[in-house]
Amino acid sequence: MPSHYLPLWLKLAFTLWVLVWAPAYAWKLGWQNFLWLCDLASFLILIALWTENRLLISAQLLAVFVVGVFWAVDVGSALITGIHPIGGTEYMFDAAMPLGFRLLSLFHLVLPLVAVYAVFKLGYDRRGLWLQIALTWLVLPLSLALTDPERNINWVQGPFGQSQTPLDPIVYLLGLMIGWPLALYLPTHLLVIGLQRLRAAKR
Repeated sequence: MPSHYLPLWLKLAFTLWVLVWAPAYAWKLGWQNFLWLCDLASFLILIALWTENRLLISAQLLAVFVVGVFWAVDVGSALITGIHPIGGTEYMFDAAMPLGFRLLSLFHLVLPLVAVYAVFKLGYDRRGLWLQIALTWLVLPLSLALTDPERNINWVQGPFGQSQTPLDPIVYLLGLMIGWPLALYLPTHLLVIGLQRLRAAKR
């Protein structure tokens, strides 16, 4: 794959973003926060951009697309109506947290755009679904084992940022490991494949 498929300005801009965002998050939130799959995606997208790795960027598109849409809907709804229909973005309206730091979380909107553009330029690798599932199945148990329960990293303590008690934690984790790919990755995977077929049919 020629090294000029992705523009240098994009690689440099995204690198600058990570150099600003990662230290700020590490200082304010600590290392546990980087186990969030969307946070981890920032580093993996950075690698994918510089290496122009089609498999890796395809996997990260699955990781961030639906999450980015849900995040935007929840924040947008809260801005307009004051209601969080999904949950998990309440921190964006926490006046106790510096505004500049809260604005860093807008990367949830940027990552899908970067990933979509990179996949458009490099092409979509269908094996990305299996790579992202494998990564998720690694990160979710680590999130349960290594992070503080009150932080609910990757919602391993309960859905939509809330804790759950009806299910045994391991049973809930196994359900999450099945549900996360089905709810978040598979729809994007099928959408991209459908768009590819539509594009090919028009040629």
